[in-house]
Amino acid sequence: MLSRIFPDRFVPVLFATILLASLLPVQGAAVPIAQTISTAAIVLLFFLNGVRLPRDEVLHGIRNWKLQGGNLLYSFGAMALIGLAAQAATAPLLPAVPTLALGFLFLGILPSTVMSATAASSMAGGNVAASVVAAALLNLTGVIVSPLLFAAIAGSAGDISGDAALRIVATLLLPFIAGQAAQRWLRPWVLAHRGAATFMDRTSIAIAVYVAFSAAVVGGIWHQLDMREIGIVFVAVAAMLALAFTGAWLLGGLLRLARPDRITMLFAGAQKSIAVGAPLAATLFPPAVAGMVLVPILIYHMAQLIVSAWIAPGLARRGGGIA
Repeated sequence: MLSRIFPDRFVPVLFATILLASLLPVQGAAVPIAQTISTAAIVLLFFLNGVRLPRDEVLHGIRNWKLQGGNLLYSFGAMALIGLAAQAATAPLLPAVPTLALGFLFLGILPSTVMSATAASSMAGGNVAASVVAAALLNLTGVIVSPLLFAAIAGSAGDISGDAALRIVATLLLPFIAGQAAQRWLRPWVLAHRGAATFMDRTSIAIAVYVAFSAAVVGGIWHQLDMREIGIVFVAVAAMLALAFTGAWLLGGLLRLARPDRITMLFAGAQKSIAVGAPLAATLFPPAVAGMVLVPILIYHMAQLIVSAWIAPGLARRGGGIA
């Protein structure tokens, strides 16, 4: 029963993290310590991502230029525009919390997930190898493109200071590069201990979310948001989900992709990564702002896992599309 409600075990972990931050937020003298732990967890997360993402498979999969190029354009082009439209639509409805509306744009510029998009593609009968490559390419690109794209689209709200740029390099890019350099020695161990690596991944994400959301709670997020505003966020996320999945599927058809590749584009294009979102928000924004900006991606991430778990078996049974 629980597996149907929570098709991915990380969904209840995120719920529990938000609840814990709401009831027992980090505050006072503990804040600098928690932020240091969060930064260390983010460095570890991106180092492990660098170790795990296979360079050889990425280089091999680039030859499928139609699928991979379509994924890149959809994830960082169409989805960024959908996020911008969601921000424009919700900003007048959320005048007291403009950073919440900004969260929809932030959601739109993030790369795809790695594990869940590949798992959903496999379950639906998609091209699993292409899914791995798509996830790798999108995340490799996203580490650099996502903050630059956000800065370009968000205007003054997205200005990246020199300190923020240095934090992005130091906590996201350099650990990832170090992980790629250490692949030869560490990747066999990481692949042989997938459970431990996944646990460390998800613990790192949960710590980043907990620290960011704690600051938002201390800053009064639950006093600033009433049921009307929370309802607006859920409606906007639902609209983005519908547009994301429908658009990715239609683009696959326009590109005349084979069915397995079209399924790969569906999940790689429509899903968004909290694994990149939480660390990037913690790097770009002050803690209290980061927590508010993360609200849309937290809801979207949990919803996309549930939607993907419902769509994938249907695709596998029908052997066709959702058109």
